[in-house]
Amino acid sequence: MRLIQRTLGSDLSSSSRDFLAIEGLAPNDLRALLDRAERLLPAAVGDAAAEERLRGRVVANIFFEDSTRTRVSFEIAAKRLGASVVNLGASGSSASKGETLVDTARNIEAMGVDAVVVRTSISGGAALVAQHLACPVINAGDGRHEHPTQALLDALALRLRLGELAGRRVAIVGDIANSRVARSTTHALVALGAHVVVVGPPALVPVGFEQLARGAGSISITHDLDSIIGEIDAIMMLRVQMERAAASGIAPDYRSAYGLTEARRRALRKGVPILHPGPVNRGVEIDDAVADDVGDSLILAQVSCGVAARMAVLLRALDR
Repeated sequence: MRLIQRTLGSDLSSSSRDFLAIEGLAPNDLRALLDRAERLLPAAVGDAAAEERLRGRVVANIFFEDSTRTRVSFEIAAKRLGASVVNLGASGSSASKGETLVDTARNIEAMGVDAVVVRTSISGGAALVAQHLACPVINAGDGRHEHPTQALLDALALRLRLGELAGRRVAIVGDIANSRVARSTTHALVALGAHVVVVGPPALVPVGFEQLARGAGSISITHDLDSIIGEIDAIMMLRVQMERAAASGIAPDYRSAYGLTEARRRALRKGVPILHPGPVNRGVEIDDAVADDVGDSLILAQVSCGVAARMAVLLRALDR
């Protein structure tokens, strides 16, 4: 019926239920999502039974770019809420025959799915899909643009550890130029009143990045990690994205200049949380002992928060 109504010209815009970017999301809406995700966390990790608010709904995960944490957590999130899940990747789909992302999504929607989760290497690809679908579209990462649910889980993990984020000083370190995580998480933290210190080699930090976000917080840039290591309240390390041509922007001594080594970890103030969105290049951006520190590393806590954050986003899209 949805597709027939749309063909007849009915206005079935799902824009209010799409979740495409953190940029432009009102701080109160962001906090509401974080509050809901925090309430859902026990169910997300299996410590409590989830209320199956999405029973009878079907969620399609269209992942035309490789993923482990995001794809699996969206699947778990949907199933915790009672929904059925269909997973589709580029390999084995008609994309290998030349079908476009939009045509693939439109065909999947025509089969009666209730929401589409999209990951693509095309910046703006999720928004493009949303323009052509009546059902809600959720951005699971689009090129170098945004990764909004990652920003939610990062903010949730930090909020659970630090409490209120307003006034906190958070360093995001590494391949900023190619990182959609850096963009989305910066938008979220600034909206919540934090100060973000962006750190990386000059070739991997876009000029003007400090003007990226608007909100109660602020952004600054430095190329010297050691100059701020003792002043920050949290630190997020980013993977060097070789697949996006980042190799040309890094020096052979990247680890000595920008890696979170054991020596740098000792320079952090006591209890400063350490984050990484994964996958981790161990021994490059972060040392093994630092990544695996059970006291300060939030890397696995981020993964758990990811299920809760994606449950909150799916409910926002479909629990009407």
